[in-house]
Amino acid sequence: MLTIKSKNLRTALKILIPFVIIPILAIFGSTVFDEKKHIFVSLGVAALSVVLFITGFEKKQTGTRRQVLVSIMIALSIVGRFIPFFKPVTAITVITAIYLGGEAGFLVGSFSALLSNFYFGQGPWTAFQMLAFGLIGLFAGFLREPLQKSKTALLIYGVLSGVVFSFIMDVWTVLWYNGSFSISLYLAAFTTALPHTILYAVSNFIFLLLLSRPFGEKLNRIKIKYGV
Repeated sequence: MLTIKSKNLRTALKILIPFVIIPILAIFGSTVFDEKKHIFVSLGVAALSVVLFITGFEKKQTGTRRQVLVSIMIALSIVGRFIPFFKPVTAITVITAIYLGGEAGFLVGSFSALLSNFYFGQGPWTAFQMLAFGLIGLFAGFLREPLQKSKTALLIYGVLSGVVFSFIMDVWTVLWYNGSFSISLYLAAFTTALPHTILYAVSNFIFLLLLSRPFGEKLNRIKIKYGV
């Protein structure tokens, strides 16, 4: 597993990749590229997600072990997307971030969307799904201590994540429909998507309630045993 030795470079990439480069790529890709080229935008987001993941550790051995765990969490998340109506993607992404770091959470979220969409359908929305799930994981990593200590805080974060996911996807809806951003259309899109937003929030609440403890205990034991 590659490592980035420069601490300053790692810090810069941790800021630029999720908050500047990927959002610009997603927006640019949805407004400029035709449908046949959207997959290249998604693959670009995937590559940047891997670079962001690499910034989360300093030792090659640690990164390799963490990569194995992240791959397992991605696989579980993809399988979970086949569950009707209620999806555990956000819950698995958040749990990963809490125990393996925000960068790992971003990778799980983004790759879960990309890989599962080879079945559910690729399009300009994929990059926005990758960004939405990724940011939810990244911020869960930032808040890992309070989320790990308080089940209430974790469940509230899960509910808010459902709203944030809808916020980000509604940006894509407006860009796709209008070709440019419009606040009036955005508010209309958010209102129309409200039932789906509620479903996202309820789904996150349920799966975090069910999975946070068993998954968290297993990940914590592995971290202690193998020094991940």
